[in-house]
Amino acid sequence: MQKRTLLAAALATAAALSAPAALAQTAYKSEYRLSIVLGTAFPWGKGAELWANKVRERTQGRINIKLYPGVSLIQGDQTREFSALRQGVIDLAVGSTINWSPQVKQLNLFSLPFLMPDYAAADALTQGEVGKRLFQTLDKAGVVPLAWGENGYREISNSKKPIKSPADLKGMKIRVVGSPLFLDTFTALGANPTQMSWADAQPAMASGAVDGQENPLSVYTAAKLYNVAQKHITLWGYMNDPLVFVVNKDIWASWTPADREIVKQAAIEAGKEQIAIARKGVVEAGKPLLKEIAGHGVTVTELTPSERAEFVKATRPVVDKWKGQIGADLVTLAEKTIAARKP
Repeated sequence: MQKRTLLAAALATAAALSAPAALAQTAYKSEYRLSIVLGTAFPWGKGAELWANKVRERTQGRINIKLYPGVSLIQGDQTREFSALRQGVIDLAVGSTINWSPQVKQLNLFSLPFLMPDYAAADALTQGEVGKRLFQTLDKAGVVPLAWGENGYREISNSKKPIKSPADLKGMKIRVVGSPLFLDTFTALGANPTQMSWADAQPAMASGAVDGQENPLSVYTAAKLYNVAQKHITLWGYMNDPLVFVVNKDIWASWTPADREIVKQAAIEAGKEQIAIARKGVVEAGKPLLKEIAGHGVTVTELTPSERAEFVKATRPVVDKWKGQIGADLVTLAEKTIAARKP
């Protein structure tokens, strides 16, 4: 009888010792939900897909990530994505700095009109001290940032006429995302900015309820906006929209250190690949994407330096207004970083 008692005690002890290991294994969810605005037909969604596939493969399926395009986990409301991520409704995301700027005001830096004149300027910010500071800010805001991606330079299209000066925008109804800074920018240019979700934007363009929109060329082409009356497009490069690969903090803590490193490295790699995809067709000689767009009967306008300077001048009061809200030190650092960039 005593032997049985000793055996039972030994088994109980063994079970107790193995319990934490068992719990650690069962803590992994069968599926992790990754939120994105645009699906895999767009560079944005492609970057998320690359990340998910790399993680699944390198963790032997321990971390199985499923994509939820159209911010479908939060009924398509892009501006609620960051809050939902922080609360755990969303496990991971590849998110837009524009969409998250209502909750993290420093991210408005990238939306300052005409701050970044070229890709070298955008890279200098995300890959330098500014990028590090913003990652620290995001961490304090309640998420784990891992890597930068890119939605791209947002160019303006419309159904009326070529846009070469602020005067050409006067009275035009332009669809913009839900950001007060965008409202200020387009109001300063004399336009009539209209906030609406991407899902509502395309029917509004087709019906003529709005005259134009601003988005990266990759979005313009993938969504075939030339089929919804957007027959004029101007390359003005007024802002670049970096994307951020992030994980919910509780989810991050539930993974082993080794798996965290796998997820981080996969995000960095996917981010670099995604940026290359987003820039394809506009960084090569001859800019083949512009020729493809023109082939659909679209008038493509490229601003001269003096024409662009008129837009810069018209929106300078917006930069001055928002500098304090974003953080004067951060904006000044960004301006100095851009001035010192290597082409």
